[in-house]
Amino acid sequence: MNKIALITGATSGIGKACAESFANLGIRLILCGRRLDRLEELKEALSGQVDVMTLAFDVRDRQAVNDAIGTIPDNWQDIDILLNNAGNAHGLSPIQDGDVDDWDAMMDGNVKGLLYVSKAIIPFMIANKKGHIVNISSIAGKETYPNGNVYCASKAAVEALSAGMRLDLNPFGIKVTNVAPGAVETEFSLVRFKGDQNRSESVYKGFKPLSAADVAECITFAVTRPAHVVVADMVLFPIAQASTMVLKRD
Repeated sequence: MNKIALITGATSGIGKACAESFANLGIRLILCGRRLDRLEELKEALSGQVDVMTLAFDVRDRQAVNDAIGTIPDNWQDIDILLNNAGNAHGLSPIQDGDVDDWDAMMDGNVKGLLYVSKAIIPFMIANKKGHIVNISSIAGKETYPNGNVYCASKAAVEALSAGMRLDLNPFGIKVTNVAPGAVETEFSLVRFKGDQNRSESVYKGFKPLSAADVAECITFAVTRPAHVVVADMVLFPIAQASTMVLKRD
């Protein structure tokens, strides 16, 4: 498969799992993330399968996004797949007790970062009259839960942006897929709870959550459909989960 995919947040979780899944299909990879050491480790692991380049930047920094993407060589600019995976959750508290720095981190990473990267990549796709944008939302973007306020708002924005992109990019033959996972065991909760291992592990106790590889498998399905088929919206749950707050725990 002679395609190129650019993945943000590629150093862990869903982004890393997608990089591995795409590499198995021979898709060339532009791996993006903040942690250069992890990017280089992943590049080394996958370079035996496909060509890989890395870009180290923070999606929240608009100038850094533009500078990094501006270095992509001509022979890598025919980007077929953009996976907007970078994002974060910080804190879990009532709105009146929220940490404004946490709010900024979530809105800057989950919403503005997605916009900055998309703004830089979409012109390549428009020029080619093809492409596929995959945005990682969350069930939290569809169902607000107690104490989730700003995180849920940021993911609801991703849902709206996915719909808006699909409308605006339709004339150019560009596909847009919105992916809304439920409970996935990654570094997500460890980041949300600021390194509190016990609190992070308690999120997944008593049931089997989705893995990053489970989500990657579904995303890979979406990006390998025939040219005329668009998987517009995917909601992914582990069998134990029925909504944001309904989980069957042992």
